[in-house]
Amino acid sequence: MYNFKKSLFTIMTFVRIDTKRYFRDRLAIFFTVIFPLIFLFVFGSLNSGDNNISFRVALVNQSTSSFSKEFEKNTKNSDVFNVNDDVSTLAQAKELMSKSQIDATIVLPVDFGSVKEGQAKPSGEAKLLFTQNNEQSGAALASVLDAQFEVINNELVPTKPPFTVVTEQLKEKSLSSFDYTFAGLLGFAIIGMGIFGPVNVFPELKKMGILRRLSTTPITVWQYFLSTMIGQLIVGAFALSTMFLVAIFVFGLTIIGNWFELVALLALGTITILGIGLALGGWAKNERQAAPLSNIIVFPMMFLSGTFFPRFLMPEWLQNISAFLPLTPIIDGIRLIATEGRHLWEIGPQLGLIVVWLVVIYIVAFRVFRWE
Repeated sequence: MYNFKKSLFTIMTFVRIDTKRYFRDRLAIFFTVIFPLIFLFVFGSLNSGDNNISFRVALVNQSTSSFSKEFEKNTKNSDVFNVNDDVSTLAQAKELMSKSQIDATIVLPVDFGSVKEGQAKPSGEAKLLFTQNNEQSGAALASVLDAQFEVINNELVPTKPPFTVVTEQLKEKSLSSFDYTFAGLLGFAIIGMGIFGPVNVFPELKKMGILRRLSTTPITVWQYFLSTMIGQLIVGAFALSTMFLVAIFVFGLTIIGNWFELVALLALGTITILGIGLALGGWAKNERQAAPLSNIIVFPMMFLSGTFFPRFLMPEWLQNISAFLPLTPIIDGIRLIATEGRHLWEIGPQLGLIVVWLVVIYIVAFRVFRWE
């Protein structure tokens, strides 16, 4: 019992030292808290905004019919069209299109909306002008205008089409863009804490001779690793909690799954990735050895594990390879719990792969660690 208490006292002492050193290090706080928050605001702004489509257009009405005036009024009041009111001629519209200041120009000819001889209803053909570099916007605008004219046509000449389509909303919740991205950003934050933390600290401690002096004390490698692990979990709890608070209150993040299971997975993932940092930092003699090696390991995981974009966009052969990276099952597990409401026992493949990496990484970390 005495030895256990002594070991526990040693571990907790180094936990306090590491935690105090972290909160006194402004650079460490920046890279573990502020830097991930910057990415969170950038990707959150891109993915959690209004999903309504809006096109920048100019509307040149050459007709004097009441129908064309009503159509012009409705178009300007539409949320789909952002009409430039300063354009009154086709020449002005073409100049703005050449500068890509508008996506397209809607031209209502002189006879648009007039009642032609032998007809009881108004008719006309609107022209849609767009440049080569706005071809996709032009095609989308054409579809929108066709849909609007179809509604008008049905009001003027009611018809019952032989084939129709009905819509049905499923009760299952789908993955939003921000929810998908947020899970990857959590993985990005875990990388920063787990790898760059020890990689930056250990070589510096070796350079100052602190680890060499510690090797002459009764402290063992496992005690030092465990104290670093606990201290990193405290830091991780602070950093990830900050990200969750910002995501929930600023970008409206909704967590479907169980919070306790999500926290448990985040802790397990942080410990696993931390092992890579302990191995790299423990092996490297100085920053010149640690920095390039950590970048070689970090960047493939960062871009192939689904951190910033979904893995299903990759070729199938690359998906099969990236599935076995240490960070991939962590991010996949976070998404499954947070956005699909899965339980830990339902993500067995992800948990199994994390545990395998955990064992392998720490075996390597213990073998390559050196005090100087």
